[in-house]
Amino acid sequence: MEDLKRQYKKVMDDHFPDEMTIQFGSQTLRYKKRSWKIPDSTGALVEKGLRYGENPGQEAALYELLSGNLELGGCKFVEPGCSLVSGIAEDNMIQAGKHPGKTNLTDVDNALNIMKFLMGKPSCAIMKHNNPSGVATATILSEAYHKANMADRIAAFGGAAVFNRPIDVATAELISENYLEVVAAPDFEPGVVDILAGRKNLRILALPRIDRLEQYCAIRFVDFKSLIDGGLIIQQSPVNAVRSPSDLKLAETSYKGATYSIERYPTQREIDDMIFGWAVEQGVTSNSVLYVKGGCTVGIGTGEQDRVGVAELAVIKAHVKCRDRICYEKYGKSYNEITDEEIRRELDRETREVGAGLFDSIMVSDAFFPFRDGVDVGIKAGVSAIVHPGGSDRDYESIQACNEARPQVTMMFTGQRAFKH
Repeated sequence: MEDLKRQYKKVMDDHFPDEMTIQFGSQTLRYKKRSWKIPDSTGALVEKGLRYGENPGQEAALYELLSGNLELGGCKFVEPGCSLVSGIAEDNMIQAGKHPGKTNLTDVDNALNIMKFLMGKPSCAIMKHNNPSGVATATILSEAYHKANMADRIAAFGGAAVFNRPIDVATAELISENYLEVVAAPDFEPGVVDILAGRKNLRILALPRIDRLEQYCAIRFVDFKSLIDGGLIIQQSPVNAVRSPSDLKLAETSYKGATYSIERYPTQREIDDMIFGWAVEQGVTSNSVLYVKGGCTVGIGTGEQDRVGVAELAVIKAHVKCRDRICYEKYGKSYNEITDEEIRRELDRETREVGAGLFDSIMVSDAFFPFRDGVDVGIKAGVSAIVHPGGSDRDYESIQACNEARPQVTMMFTGQRAFKH
C-alpha cells in the first residue's frame, strides 16, 4: 500500500482529452482542459491540471467553456468569456503552493455562488467540504473575515476563504493567524501577499471578475449529475428569487376554510438577515437549516434527512462553536484543550447566558416545515423570525406556533425552495 502522505502530495496524470465537446441538439459547446505550470519541490516547472479528484487515486480535470452559446426553451445559459474558477491562469496564482485539487476549486466556486448575492457590503465566505463553515458581511473586510472565521473557527481550519473586496493588511494579518488551503479575492493591496506568503503551501488566488459577481445572479448554467450506470440527469441551475424585501411574503395560509396569518411583521433588521440567510442557503447542502444574526451565520445544519433533526443539529453546532469562540477569546485555545473542570463549567454557563448567539436570530430553512416540530426547535432556541418557502399542508401549525410564542415570532415565505444536492 502506498504511503498515505505520499498520496496526498502526488500530482496524478489524467487521461481526459485536451478538448471536449457537448452537443445539445444542434448546439455545440466546446471546452478546453486547464493546466498550470507550477514549480515542484525542486523548483522545476511542472505542467499539470488538477492534482486529483475528491480523493487521491481519482483522476480529474478542469475544463473551461471556450465557444458555444446555449439557448434552450427560451433560457440563455452562461456564455463563453465569463470564466471564474475555470479561467484561473498562472498569473492569477499569486502563490500556487501546489497544484490544486478538485475540492479546492469547487469550494471557491460554491463560495462565489453565495457571494454573488452579497456584493453590496464587504463579505467573506469560508468553505469546507463544499459547505460554508461561516459567512459574514460587515462594514470593513477584516470584520467580515473575523465574524466568518469565529462563527466556526474549528471547521475553518484548512478551508477556503473567499472575499469580494481586495484584501487589505488588517485582514491579511488576521488570515495569517490561521491555517487555510486557499485565499481568493479580486486583488491584494501592497504588503498583503508578503504577509500571506508566510504559509508556503497556501494557494493565493486573484480572481479579478469577482468584482462583477452580481452579474451572475440571474444567469443559469447546465448542471450535470452522473449516475453509477453511466447515465446523466441534466437540469438548469436555480435562480435565487429573493433579493429584496418585496420578494418575501408574510406567512399566511388557509386550512379547512379558516385563514391563518402571522400577527407580527418583521423588523428591518430581521428582513435584512432573512435576505442574507437565504443567500447563504444557495450554497448549503440539503436538507439544511441555518441560523443567522447581524449578517453572520450562527449555526449551520447540513445534509440531514429530516428537517427537525437538522434544526436541532444547527442549534447544537451553534452552542459548540460559540463555546469554543468564548474559550479562544479568553484563553487563546480550544475548549477541548481545557482540562480544568471549573473553567469548563464557567464557559458552559457563559454560552448558555448568551444563548449561543441564537437569541433574536433568524431561522432559515431551504424547504417548508412539514410539521411544526422544526419551528418549535427554533422558537425554543430563541429565534425572533423564521423564513422558509412555505407550501406545506401544515403551514397553519407553524404559523400558530409563531403567534403563540412569547415574545411573538414572525415568519416570512420565500415562495421558492433552495434544495442543493
